Amino acid sequence: MVVVSATTAAEKPKKRYPGEAKGFVEEMRFVAMKLHTKDQAKEGEKEPQGQPIAKWEPSVEGYLKFLVDSKLVYDTLESIVEKAAFPEYAEFRNTGLERSASLAKDLEWFKQQGHAIPEPSSPGINYAQYLEELSEKDPQAFICHFYNTYFAHSAGGRMIGRKVAEKILNGKELEFYKWDGDLSQLLQSVRDKLNRVAENWTREEKDHCLEETEKSFKCSGEILRLIMS
Repeated sequence: MVVVSATTAAEKPKKRYPGEAKGFVEEMRFVAMKLHTKDQAKEGEKEPQGQPIAKWEPSVEGYLKFLVDSKLVYDTLESIVEKAAFPEYAEFRNTGLERSASLAKDLEWFKQQGHAIPEPSSPGINYAQYLEELSEKDPQAFICHFYNTYFAHSAGGRMIGRKVAEKILNGKELEFYKWDGDLSQLLQSVRDKLNRVAENWTREEKDHCLEETEKSFKCSGEILRLIMS
């Protein structure tokens, strides 16, 4: 009996993480959704702060600041995966989700409309610098930012783009919100790559990646709020 009970204790089922059975991307998604506000997503747990997006009154000047700072962040992400300080970053080159070239076209369009294009401001500069530093020493945390930046833009980011376009651009759809090919297929391909990369991580490394989600939301939220500046 003693032998049997000792064996049973050793075989205690290990802790399961929400989404773990479907792969690590589902774990990342689960953590990210909980950080949404209740008016942003049905799984959101945060109380809304400030006005809901539907009631925003954006300005072209504020929106341009947002686009310029966003471009700096995407330029940085794309150059990091190109340099690939860690070999796994190379998996994320030419995914079809890249946004830099699209943003360059949009900023050129605004310029042709007679708008002055601002220089990047501190939210974008600080975030780009943070990503550069992180990517050199902490691949798990960097991958968290990579995932949240691209996937958030393909979901909530598009909704915000539509709302802003309705209010200040006569409904014009910017290149920032268009992708070549089937977006759902592009996203699935990146999900598969992320899951493959994370298969080589320990549980501690996975947890470390998940813990960076809040910082990712904070940095991207500061850039998003430029729309209202």
